[in-house]
Amino acid sequence: SLFLSGTMVSLKLQKRLAASVLGCGQRKIWLDPNEVNEISMANSRQNVRKLVKDGFVIRKPTKIHSRARARLAAEAKAKGRGTGYGKRRGTREARLPTKVLWIRRMRVLRRLLKKYRDSKKIDKHLYHELYMRVKGNVFKNKRVLMEAVHRQKAEKVREKTIADQLEARRVKGKASRERKAARREERIAAVSMLWKHVCMMWDHLGDIVLAGCAHSSQGHVISSQCKEQGHAQWW
Repeated sequence: SLFLSGTMVSLKLQKRLAASVLGCGQRKIWLDPNEVNEISMANSRQNVRKLVKDGFVIRKPTKIHSRARARLAAEAKAKGRGTGYGKRRGTREARLPTKVLWIRRMRVLRRLLKKYRDSKKIDKHLYHELYMRVKGNVFKNKRVLMEAVHRQKAEKVREKTIADQLEARRVKGKASRERKAARREERIAAVSMLWKHVCMMWDHLGDIVLAGCAHSSQGHVISSQCKEQGHAQWW
């Protein structure tokens, strides 16, 4: 309310219309005290717009509430300033719950396992084994899990190498046994053939001996006959 020539003039209507026209609250409206008479004659939004255009009605600028000091304090606290025992109100569990720490760690480790599985660095069996060990709180951070992955892979490579060596040794031993068996069969066959020849020779020799014996007995008979007849031996 303003005074004009000792008479109080109410400008509540004009302030309300100006706030509606300018899209702000009534506390943001400034009315020119030197133009009270003309302002009081405005009783419509159109007239208020004309006053705004003439500069008799102005929207006050927004008051500045600087956050510079708040930003500085936040930056200092991010560095660890002002976080000592005297500034702490809640308990350790209330300030940073262990469940939140657990969720963060699980997500980090499982994300790493998924990355290794997708890049074919580990197979699905090793992935499942490590996944269950992660769930069982075996690995406290990503570095320990990476070391475990490398150790497991090295162990699998070593086992595969040993298995390949055993298989090669088994194949080599089997081939050696087969060669020995083949040589044994050859020797047995050679001995059998030799024995067969010996037997044949003995049979032939036996035939010769029998034939000689028969011839000798016939000679003795002839010799006795010759002696009886007075002739000399002819053999």
